[in-house]
Amino acid sequence: MSPSASVPVLTIDGPSGSGKGTISRRVAEKLGWRLLDSGALYRAVGYAAGAEGLDLSDVDAMTRCAQTTKIRFQAAPDGSDTRVLVNGHDATEELRTETAGAAASAIASIPSVRQALVDMQLAFRKAPGLVADGRDMGTVIFPDAAYKVFLTASAVERAKRRYKQLKEKGLSVTLATLQREIEARDARDASRTVAPLKPAADAVFIDTTGMGIEDVVAKVLAVVQP
Repeated sequence: MSPSASVPVLTIDGPSGSGKGTISRRVAEKLGWRLLDSGALYRAVGYAAGAEGLDLSDVDAMTRCAQTTKIRFQAAPDGSDTRVLVNGHDATEELRTETAGAAASAIASIPSVRQALVDMQLAFRKAPGLVADGRDMGTVIFPDAAYKVFLTASAVERAKRRYKQLKEKGLSVTLATLQREIEARDARDASRTVAPLKPAADAVFIDTTGMGIEDVVAKVLAVVQP
């Protein structure tokens, strides 16, 4: 057994817009645990591929990209959100776009890309504990996790949340378009042959539709500290 096997892990899986990122950060802060944003890794590879002009459907090219892209998480000097450096470039803002999300979803269906990122994700498991945010954290990456949560919300609710976020950033979007994109991504993530999006059999299912952030945080913390 590796030394890290004894480190407690809380996995928080769920579809795009379910609140995984926000809830995971809050919960990790309250527990004093490390945080893994697995989606950022896939977005980073997709971003790197775009910067090189690679075809996202080219399996060999994308596998090489996943194997060679240097991804580093760095605390912001002002104490704000963690910055994500991709091959030395601060790509934090670019990784939050819908384009980056679509690229991540596309390459996540490639088995060799997923495998290339497995060891990187496992390395985040260090004391005192880890909150792992993603789509296959509880089913594939950390199946032995002591605590597992699956967050979800209606597609309409998730589209509204995303719409609000993007409008606040001054981006021009429509609610109908965002809902279509979310539903399309849900279908892709749930139907892929490798690590499809689904709750782990032993996960606690939480529907966040209509719930406030602190209420969801409290429900998740109750899984770890009943």
